[in-house]
Amino acid sequence: MGYANITEEVIANVAKHINARSNKDHHIPVIGISDNAETPQIFEIMPFNEIDNSDINFFAVDGSYNSQSFYNGVSIGIYGAGYLCYKRGVQQRVNDFDDPVIKGRSCYPNNILITCEDDLFNIFDELLSMPLVCSLVDFFKDEPENIFAYSKEALTQNLSSLLSFAQEILEWAMIYEIANLDFVKSGDFILKDGALRSLNIKQNYLVKLGEFIKNKELIIVGVTKNSPAKMELSYTFKQIDDYLQDKLKYEYPFTINDPKRQKLCCWFEISENVLAQAYKQKGTSNMYAKKDITGGRGFGIFHVARLDYVEKLQNYDWMVIDINIFDSIPGIKETNLTRDIGKLNTIFKELTRLTQEHYILGYPYPLVDVHHFITLKNNFNEEIIKRVKLALYESQRIDHVDIENMFLNIHDRF
Repeated sequence: MGYANITEEVIANVAKHINARSNKDHHIPVIGISDNAETPQIFEIMPFNEIDNSDINFFAVDGSYNSQSFYNGVSIGIYGAGYLCYKRGVQQRVNDFDDPVIKGRSCYPNNILITCEDDLFNIFDELLSMPLVCSLVDFFKDEPENIFAYSKEALTQNLSSLLSFAQEILEWAMIYEIANLDFVKSGDFILKDGALRSLNIKQNYLVKLGEFIKNKELIIVGVTKNSPAKMELSYTFKQIDDYLQDKLKYEYPFTINDPKRQKLCCWFEISENVLAQAYKQKGTSNMYAKKDITGGRGFGIFHVARLDYVEKLQNYDWMVIDINIFDSIPGIKETNLTRDIGKLNTIFKELTRLTQEHYILGYPYPLVDVHHFITLKNNFNEEIIKRVKLALYESQRIDHVDIENMFLNIHDRF
């Protein structure tokens, strides 16, 4: 095995780096200051028997893409995006199907076969012709070449990059669609898998979307499971968790009487110093993590939050939550950087309605469900290929041996 030749020195350096990053003290106090969002803001979790007593619509948006190439130059590539909606703990129908099980909204392309460069161009063109994407582009009121960070020629150089781009654009288009649904009302939530940032759409257009959502009085948050900020804050998480569980829990004036349900949640805004360390980019201004509506990558402010507690899994409990900058800093356009602590407390409290009764405690269950709803698993190609083969056999224009060989994956023979 080739990996056996990796030296112990290499492995030791990996361990050394992880230890150094995981034990870094950023001097964040465990006892927060109520008007300082960059210090821990602690609150009692929503009572379990009240989590479904709300008229809030919780939407969850996610996307996926996958591809498979075969020895004869044929490739299959698919991207997609979708969303679900929950109210009072029950999934709501957001499509016009009669299906009793599938209640979510999803969108996939028609062009999935790639045999030459023109097919990549067709995938790009089809994306821009989708009604969802057309609506988003119309909202931005500009030409696609000005909205997107990369040209059509650059995006069609690589299938994986093209599919990733298409998936993301479709996700943003669905967020815009949700914001315009007839039954959406003030206070509803849109949960996006990932951050409220983009490497594909220029910031001024995303900021316009973020302000539009704020003006509709909707709450949009990006939820990230994996982030370099989590390793950067590992030491801080442990200190806060130890304080909450070993000391404050026994002094806190809980309104919940059942000791098993007495849980303390916590959130705080990630400081500039931590962001600079977590998202290091040599020779750049660290645009991805910038806290502003200009010179950055989106319209979010990075926070971390623990919205439930799982014994012995403290670091796992914490998530990176990207909050709409217009909710966090309502005066940002006037350069008033005062945080709306009350609004932030409400947002995080409401999120605990979603983190207590699923098999991944501490993580909003609508995002878990939409991930399963929309994700193109690794075996997606098997189903697609079977359907294509069936169509080829039914037309009987190609010999059966040629049909089988057309989709031969030679790596399976190694």
